[in-house]
Amino acid sequence: MSEGHDHHNAPPSEPAQRVKALEQLLVEKGLVNPQALDELIDTYERHVGPRNGARVVARAWVDPEYRKRLFDNAASAIEELGFPPGPQGEHMMVVENTPRVHNLVVCTLCSCYPWSVLGLPPVWYKSSAYRASAVNDPRGLLKGFGVDVGDKEVRVWDSSSEMRYFVMPERPAGTEDLTEEELADLVTRDSMIGTGLPKSPARRARESRAAK
Repeated sequence: MSEGHDHHNAPPSEPAQRVKALEQLLVEKGLVNPQALDELIDTYERHVGPRNGARVVARAWVDPEYRKRLFDNAASAIEELGFPPGPQGEHMMVVENTPRVHNLVVCTLCSCYPWSVLGLPPVWYKSSAYRASAVNDPRGLLKGFGVDVGDKEVRVWDSSSEMRYFVMPERPAGTEDLTEEELADLVTRDSMIGTGLPKSPARRARESRAAK
């Protein structure tokens, strides 16, 4: 796993502390609804940011030339789709799931995360339990997320300020006739961390019917 976490033990920056204090004050004064705030954070955590990554994955699934550029220079290829890397994505590497290999991303000493394609990191990603299990028992961790990798090799990638990792999930079977936009609907945030898999076309169809 990669090194370079010397920045992780530093206390929160002064701006971060001020934002937290302001948030607490606004909630205490009744000016901000904490439930609405949680819903807003959940939207950015699960939908807005991950949707960017899903578009990147879908484009790579259908465009071999784009896929090559993505693996050669992830930040540059991602920016092609209108997602500037910013300070959380300037140094990024894409790792590919295959029939023989499953990749899992963690940040063992902090929560480094490719915000430009995945949005805000989920709470569990920042937990000490996740970080420890990813290193000591990755297969057990994956089973806890409902992912059985069988006899695949599991590779754990440790993100840092110097390098962040982004999983390219396997394209689901039976998707040959789907459009790029339809393929993007199959890609989940967790599948780009390695703790989940893309949706099957059948699951996508069920969710679409349930939403109507």
